[in-house]
Amino acid sequence: QVKLVESGGGLVQAGGSRRLSCVASGPIFSINVMGWYRQAPGEQRELVADINSAGATNYADSVKGRFTISRDHERKTVSLQMNRLKPEDTAVYYCTADINTSWYGSFNDYWGQGTQVTVSS
Repeated sequence: QVKLVESGGGLVQAGGSRRLSCVASGPIFSINVMGWYRQAPGEQRELVADINSAGATNYADSVKGRFTISRDHERKTVSLQMNRLKPEDTAVYYCTADINTSWYGSFNDYWGQGTQVTVSS
């Protein structure tokens, strides 16, 4: 089955950087939008950034100018470079992808299991 696996989470000091990566595997015919969401304790899950198949990007206002999303179509990966991290960036970060598993099928959303990013002050 389709699987998304994130990596790169961990503990980082405020002002530091961290790079998250996510790889999609399984019976994938095509991928449309790939992105990152995050969920802090007691908060709703929110969009951080996404990127479509043409490379157009979309960012939450809170991360604009600090985070950069990119993808590799051939490797089926999406990455999130996070710079100038703040304590309020602390959350579980989830990778998501809109995937079609066959030429005749429809796109469905898939999610990774999440990776914890903790920013200490």
